[in-house]
Amino acid sequence: TATTDRPALLRVMGRWDLTATGVNQVIGGAIFAVPAILAAAVGAWSPWLTIVVGFTSLLIAASIAEVASRFEGTGGPYLYTRAAFGRFAAFEVGWLSWVTRVASWASILQVFIATLGFYWPWATSGLPRAVLMIAVVGLITAINYRGIRQSSLAVNLFTVGKLTPLLIFIVVGVWFVDPVRVVPAGVPEFAALSSTALTLVFAFGGYENIPIPAGEARDPRRNMPFALILTLVIVTVVFALVQIVALGTLPTLAASSTPLADSAAVFLGAGGAALMTAAALISVAGNNLGGALAGSRILFALAEQGDVPALFSRIHPRFRTPGPAVLTTSAVTLTLGLTGTFAVLAQVSAISRLIVYVATCSATLRLRDPRFKTVVPAAAFVTPMGAVVPVAAMLCALAILAGATRLNLLAAGAGLAVGAVIYGVFAREAHLQVTLEQK
Repeated sequence: TATTDRPALLRVMGRWDLTATGVNQVIGGAIFAVPAILAAAVGAWSPWLTIVVGFTSLLIAASIAEVASRFEGTGGPYLYTRAAFGRFAAFEVGWLSWVTRVASWASILQVFIATLGFYWPWATSGLPRAVLMIAVVGLITAINYRGIRQSSLAVNLFTVGKLTPLLIFIVVGVWFVDPVRVVPAGVPEFAALSSTALTLVFAFGGYENIPIPAGEARDPRRNMPFALILTLVIVTVVFALVQIVALGTLPTLAASSTPLADSAAVFLGAGGAALMTAAALISVAGNNLGGALAGSRILFALAEQGDVPALFSRIHPRFRTPGPAVLTTSAVTLTLGLTGTFAVLAQVSAISRLIVYVATCSATLRLRDPRFKTVVPAAAFVTPMGAVVPVAAMLCALAILAGATRLNLLAAGAGLAVGAVIYGVFAREAHLQVTLEQK
């Protein structure tokens, strides 16, 4: 509740703003590189596997949609886990989510600079690289700091900016597809299917960020399910059609380092290749902005619930944004981007996303228990078929988790251990503070 001393966040994001946020987060740099990886691994089966993973992701999104329809505050999966399983489990989910966001943003920042190198090779090393990184993070931080309206509008523009070239690629390219190249022949080995599915899961990742800024959304309990499900429908269709066009027009797709640009060059000429390169730049830039928004709101939610210092929950009286959380998230991301240390955290993020999925699907089931009727509101959206969808989603996430590498698992374990230590420190400080106040 807003007071003279504590202003509230502004609720300005509608269902289409939230959908744009989801599409912007899922369609990033991966779509411009993954088609070649898929073609090399499973060939003409790749479009079908894309649809299967898209459907699996839709199951997870539907589970998130149900639990999201019970809440109106900022935090997303962290908030749901806290209500269902308590403070410690929630802190681990929130901590890993924040680590994932800053590591992901740092990696996307690197990709953005590398993509700029296509036009200006001098920008990819030394002082120019550092200056560009600082400038990009500074601009994104300023947009995020000055208001959710500006951030939401910018995300909407970037989403349109990245979808338009992809739609041109699909609509024009489909007429040049050689049907022979997209007809599957033989069944790939299970190992190839498993590793490709894991690649696609992370390519589809990002929709779990949609409910994080719920505290700045209008009617979030109804609009979150709409945005989550529509996002998965849109990105599954786009991913599958892009894969079909690339596979059907570029014979050397599996060996290409710039698959969409090379494919577009076949049927649109040099202008098509340039269009796809520009689209990649726009797409990665939009991902940077979305990462800043989600990361800062996770830190804000942790502070709002008392799990990290209250400083990070402070809201700017004029801009109505969580200023300290925005500045801290940006500063950590810039440090990781400049030093390259995000590569270590990337191993953590590879597993943490699946941990978040499992925790959220579990929360969906647990909060259906009648004992929670007095704890959280009734769901405004309920997945069909009872427990089938959440359980199937959880099993899919666990199956993919089982295929993770030993390094991924060790890194995630280390991340959880660090989170436990941080939780212990803050929990002790909070206890001491309460004791002092009681005295």
